[in-house]
Amino acid sequence: MAQSVWTVAVVDDDAAVRHALKFALEFDGLRVFLYDSAQALLADPELTRHGCLVIDYRMPEIDGLELVETLQERGFAIPIIMITGRATSGMRVRASRAGIATVLEKPLSDGALGDAIRSALAAR
Repeated sequence: MAQSVWTVAVVDDDAAVRHALKFALEFDGLRVFLYDSAQALLADPELTRHGCLVIDYRMPEIDGLELVETLQERGFAIPIIMITGRATSGMRVRASRAGIATVLEKPLSDGALGDAIRSALAAR
């Protein structure tokens, strides 16, 4: 990738989770943008600046999989990591079919998210 610093968008309705992820990912050397909802991400006119998305599965109004479908309808194709409190096999299948690179369960183990992001970006 041509960028010197990879950018990541974190979409999660829980402010504590958003800020904890931002801290950890910035510590890993990534540039992080935060969104409190799918609608906020979709409304960003500079959406294409992101190299990877980290999306919570359970959010009000539009869940993570619905957000991915909307992004695909708009022709937006970048690596996506989904985080969730509990990943069922059905949800993992739907996520895989939607092209989601990785599904991680909360609480995230040390370095798991950063590793998943780097792997997804390297494969891009």
